[in-house]
Amino acid sequence: MNATEVSEYLANHALFAGLDEQQRAFLADHAEEKHFDDGALVSRQGAPADRFYIVLEGELTVQVPAIAGPTLEVTRLGPDQVLGWSWLIEPYRWHFNALAAGNTRALAFDGSAILARCEEDSVFGYALFKRFSSLMGKRLEAAQRKMMDQWSPAGFA
Repeated sequence: MNATEVSEYLANHALFAGLDEQQRAFLADHAEEKHFDDGALVSRQGAPADRFYIVLEGELTVQVPAIAGPTLEVTRLGPDQVLGWSWLIEPYRWHFNALAAGNTRALAFDGSAILARCEEDSVFGYALFKRFSSLMGKRLEAAQRKMMDQWSPAGFA
């Protein structure tokens, strides 16, 4: 996708709809298409976070590594879903692992450049922060539900 196509895509995307043309163009200028093979690590919990992704094709599994036992899959993200909010909040480290489930194509956005723009342009920064804070709440709630379902002892109320 070229920058114009990315900007048009963002205009119709649930998370980015409502941003003005200049804001979408800035995001589009800082996006690149990425391809991930099945099983490829897209993000690692604790590693520096400097980008976010929108899945175009395929899926990403969002996982929490367990201290003991198997990794817990929190959710699967498919087309049009966004991975990553850690680029926006200090200490700028990934909170989850994400792996490609099958061959996956995504838009990768340069979070460092976008964060710098947020610092310079508070209107743009606030617009993105509102959108990503909603995403954070949904992901953390999903993780909490999944962990309670998976890790609660039998008979625990």
